[in-house]
Amino acid sequence: MIRFLAASVTIAVISAIFAGSARADTCHFETHTTIVSGVVVPQTIEVCPGQDVDAPVVEDGSVPPRDSDLDAICVATAISAGQDPFVFCDIPPGAAPSLITPDLIAEALKRIPLPPSELEVQPPNGRTLVNFDTNYFADSQVVDRGVTLLGQRVDLHIVPTQFGWHFGDGQSLSTEEPGSPYPQLDITHRYLKKGQVAPSVDTTYTATFRVNGGPWRDVPGSVTIPGAPVQLEVLTATPTLVGYDS
Repeated sequence: MIRFLAASVTIAVISAIFAGSARADTCHFETHTTIVSGVVVPQTIEVCPGQDVDAPVVEDGSVPPRDSDLDAICVATAISAGQDPFVFCDIPPGAAPSLITPDLIAEALKRIPLPPSELEVQPPNGRTLVNFDTNYFADSQVVDRGVTLLGQRVDLHIVPTQFGWHFGDGQSLSTEEPGSPYPQLDITHRYLKKGQVAPSVDTTYTATFRVNGGPWRDVPGSVTIPGAPVQLEVLTATPTLVGYDS
């Protein structure tokens, strides 16, 4: 994992830093990485004629120019902070379309609030029976969202594609279907003993995207939203003889 704290601080004052730190045309910046305690740390090196390429930047707080490899870190930092990278990083407008990649959209997708599915249980009213096929289904929805990223219009079509059922007794199940209400019994579970349980369902979303009305493309990865548990009491039924005539 790359830590972006230092990058986010220097980005905010980048204009002020470079106002007085112009270098000769013969010097250039290179970005190297080191691993410290398992964390990848980027280090900016200014290389000038006759200078050791491994020497650190001389001026405290110096950062690479806008066209260096650290622009990607700026974009990732802006996404993590919930900011528009176009404004946050001052990326030239002409470069924006080429920077909108599926991986960048995947980062944005993680920060879009998506609704959890509402778990429905039958029999209703929070009660079921031991050794009875308790029916489950999820009330889920497709989400269409438009966002502005790097100054461009990005449309997202977000679909629930997988459901993780947790029945509250240590048993779980994963399906691609949300289940159905009675009499169609797609997702059922039998409890083996009485007691209180708290079943829930997690919803996994995948998405496609398009930029400025262009062709639709897949967003890599997925986002899983946990659902709130519901309270369910499992009871045992006692047979009672009724309507017997002596």
